[in-house]
Amino acid sequence: MPLLRLVLVNARRIGASRAKTPTIPVDLQVLAHLNFGRRDDPTTARSASSTTTGASDIANMAETNGDVDFTKEYSLLPKLIANLDRHLVFPLLNFLEEETPEDEDTTDITKLKYALLKETNMCDYVGDLEAQLKGLPERPASYTKKREEVLARRAIFEEETEKISNLLTDADVINNLRSDKQSNMNYLKENHGVTQQMVDQLYEFGQFQFTCGEYEPAADSLYQFRILSTDNDKVNAATWGKLACDILSTNWEAAMEEVMKIKESIDTRLFNNALAQLEHRTWLIHWSLFPFFNHDPAREALTELFFSPAYINTIQTSCPWILRYLSAAVVTNRNRPGSKGNFLYGNYQKQLKDLIRIVRQEQYEYNDPVTSFVKALFIDFDFEEAQKRLNQADQILRADFFLVATADAFLDAARHLISESYCKIHQRIDIKDLSTRLGLSHDEGEKWIVNLIRDTRVDAKIDYKAGTVIMNHPPVSVYQQVIERTKGGFFRTQVLAAAVASK
Repeated sequence: MPLLRLVLVNARRIGASRAKTPTIPVDLQVLAHLNFGRRDDPTTARSASSTTTGASDIANMAETNGDVDFTKEYSLLPKLIANLDRHLVFPLLNFLEEETPEDEDTTDITKLKYALLKETNMCDYVGDLEAQLKGLPERPASYTKKREEVLARRAIFEEETEKISNLLTDADVINNLRSDKQSNMNYLKENHGVTQQMVDQLYEFGQFQFTCGEYEPAADSLYQFRILSTDNDKVNAATWGKLACDILSTNWEAAMEEVMKIKESIDTRLFNNALAQLEHRTWLIHWSLFPFFNHDPAREALTELFFSPAYINTIQTSCPWILRYLSAAVVTNRNRPGSKGNFLYGNYQKQLKDLIRIVRQEQYEYNDPVTSFVKALFIDFDFEEAQKRLNQADQILRADFFLVATADAFLDAARHLISESYCKIHQRIDIKDLSTRLGLSHDEGEKWIVNLIRDTRVDAKIDYKAGTVIMNHPPVSVYQQVIERTKGGFFRTQVLAAAVASK
């Protein structure tokens, strides 16, 4: 495979994964990207981003790209552009280009790609983009020279890191390593002549490989660097870099491990800097959208993370648009295997209640068809508005990089929620009317209701002659209501007492 073109393969991998599992629109983070865009001081981070060539231009181009239509009106690309590394944006631009009708001009997207990648070492691809924009038959000669320079630097890095890389893959050496980094460094220094400079060269080589689009080798270099380095700032930056590499290599299990490492690092390293914690959590939320919607086992863990007090506060304070993705995740969780009649279903009900509460609180700060569907159905109990918003949400999801694969699951789960809510507040239901509200034909609606009654085991009878469903709602004893509320109050008191005791 030609050097510097690996990024294209990885972008296609993510696209293939998206066809099976969910995905979402994210965008460009240019915060000192050569250091993986991480800074402990938010002021320094802003300064670094403001001086990066083309950062604001890329954001403006994304915001004004193309004519305004319904899906573009609700596009989150400009909002998300400041919270991702530039390499993570590339698959999103590919998706945008693929979804553009053939009769529409994609020059603006090509300009975005060029502005995005021109500062990297992917010279072959960037040269092709420049040639395409300028109408040249081949890439400019300057890119041939740059390619030779990159290859020469790569050869130097490989020579400088060969010894330590081989040591860290040697079984005998690994068996002598312990959990204490300083002891490991002393052992390697005394027995194999390893120096601190050699360790730092692994970090620099990992950065270099990352800018070339060689994500899997970069992840290996950064992992080896973390084994030995005691420089906390560089280790933190390497962790962000490895997370980006794992995402772009579609190594979702490894990416989830890095997400949890970064979460712990934010909690411990930045505990005395609330503003830095807010900014880093905002970045982590956006980066974790990739495994969130591409790796099914990560769905439950990340949903719980987003609903945790620190992260839901970050969403409400810094990035309320993430509610679109949280809403889609919670609604589609209804269809997860084994989610009925066990702990998972109870957890789903709790998450749904939390989502409704947050959507109600943030409706004046952020809303789109997805969150408006939740509001219409569970807050306003307006079924006509819910159906209208569901149709709009379907369009939004199918135009969203991360959510396109969840569109059908979301539509199915949303129809179930509409049906359940409608059945709860009506005793006699007209099948034709309910079918219309669900966007189904009469026959499809009839089958839907039969399946709903069977799946949920509600007490109901269908009168096919009259075309109605008669619901039997047993009255809930007032004493039972008091008992349930008392249980809830007792549990919340215990949680509050535990929180106070831990202070």
